[in-house]
Amino acid sequence: MSNVQEVQKLYQQLINAWNRRDAEGMAELFGEEGVQIGFDGSMSIGQEEIISHITPIFESHSTAPYVTKVKDIRFLGTDVAFLRGIAGMVPNGKSDIEPAVNAHQTLVAVKKGDSWFIELFQNTPAQFHLRPDLVEAMTEELRKLL
Repeated sequence: MSNVQEVQKLYQQLINAWNRRDAEGMAELFGEEGVQIGFDGSMSIGQEEIISHITPIFESHSTAPYVTKVKDIRFLGTDVAFLRGIAGMVPNGKSDIEPAVNAHQTLVAVKKGDSWFIELFQNTPAQFHLRPDLVEAMTEELRKLL
């Protein structure tokens, strides 16, 4: 498997863990001091903090699954990669993307030994203030994946 495929697989594992509502599964993909910055700006550092932040979210909310598309993967050396993706969510009980929660997702991964780990994952709202055409374009791009 190429490094590009491994980084894309790491991202997909993170998304799959979210979609399964598996906080521990998400956290184990991060490095020791990996950072997760959520949609609301909250930040967790390290696996234990990520677990303690995400677990109550899954326990208290009916989180919607992500629909994602990788837009770019770049290497910043042989063992550091930058992935940029877009994400939408289909609320439970619905069949379409909810544009209000579209996001840009950024992942920085580091290879340690034979494995890749997340050092930074940031989920940023893609609200495109005063540019509804951009919201619709992103939503349409994600709808094609449903």
